[in-house]
Amino acid sequence: MKASRRTMTKAVAGTLRILLLVSGAACFPLLLLAQRPSEYQVEAAYLYNFGKFVVWPSPDRSSGDFDVCILGSDPFGSTLDQTISNATINGKKVAARRIGKAQDATGCRIVFLAASEAGRLSSDLGVLNKMGALTVSDLPRFLDRGGMIQFVIEGDKVRFAVNLSATQQAGLTLSSELLKVAIRVVGSAQQP
Repeated sequence: MKASRRTMTKAVAGTLRILLLVSGAACFPLLLLAQRPSEYQVEAAYLYNFGKFVVWPSPDRSSGDFDVCILGSDPFGSTLDQTISNATINGKKVAARRIGKAQDATGCRIVFLAASEAGRLSSDLGVLNKMGALTVSDLPRFLDRGGMIQFVIEGDKVRFAVNLSATQQAGLTLSSELLKVAIRVVGSAQQP
């Protein structure tokens, strides 16, 4: 009788192991999905990295920090702050600022225009382009309206397109490395 209990215990233990493996395998795709970064995590990383591939006009009129600003209702929450925590660009500490109007963007190197700015987009871009800030958004037709970099979803990935004419009009120079990874570049390089 003891032998049959041992056999039964081994069989139950084996069955439990199989159930755990199967249920773990069934949950594995869910774990992978949980680890995939959100759209705004990817966009926050792009915002930070864009700063490494842009040359701003001289002289440097910005504040002591390299400011990445959000104009309008912030879709990032703490994601942008976490992304740039302890980061530097060209020896300057990267800082996130939230601003309520384009005129408050003095010192901003990069300005993300939130969806809440759709109705004011033309006037916002007019102000920001004169300040020499790199303008970025995920608003539809952002490039067509004079924005510089537009986030687009391609498949399930966040990508970006560039309006080269708008960047040049603001006195900004984009690295060829940045342009190579853009899915689309509109406008053309100015000829000497």
